Amino acid sequence: MRIIGGTMKGKKLATFSGRHIRPTPDRVREAIFSILFSRAGTLSGNSVLDLFSGTGAMALEALSRGAGRAVLIDQGAEAARLITENLRACEFLERAEFRSQDVLSALPRLPAERPFDLIFLDPPYRKGLVPTVLEAIAVRGLLAPGGWIVAEEARGEDVAPLPGGLVLCESRNYGATAVHLLTHNEQKAQG
Repeated sequence: MRIIGGTMKGKKLATFSGRHIRPTPDRVREAIFSILFSRAGTLSGNSVLDLFSGTGAMALEALSRGAGRAVLIDQGAEAARLITENLRACEFLERAEFRSQDVLSALPRLPAERPFDLIFLDPPYRKGLVPTVLEAIAVRGLLAPGGWIVAEEARGEDVAPLPGGLVLCESRNYGATAVHLLTHNEQKAQG
């Protein structure tokens, strides 16, 4: 696993063992960032929230491509080790904050006055977590106006019901993974 683009392009990331972490494969990450670039343009200065971070690869990729700051949240002990090691290796410790917490417990503690431009959501598959977390994001106002959410789940799982204010713009399948791109209703109407 490595960083695909930006200032840290080619940087290898710390590896893991076991089944508790399912990182987004390089080719899927590359496709996600290509879609984001075509829809949202540059990530320069953006604030990023990476939920169920695993290795931290999604936030690291965004920081490498110019995002200004990132908050990564994962409760796993292996994830904590990997994220800290990868942030240090990429020299992003000053631009990123890692919270070793349960995602649903952590969301109410995030300051709504500083919403995120980009939110990555990659929970364990087949647990129905995506709609629950999307609702928490919407209720807390954590997505900035014009912001985007990238939700990953198992192919065939449904992101519905979507909370008020969010709309599904695009879904793509990559092997066993489905990637969904969401934004505010107003953003969709303008785009």
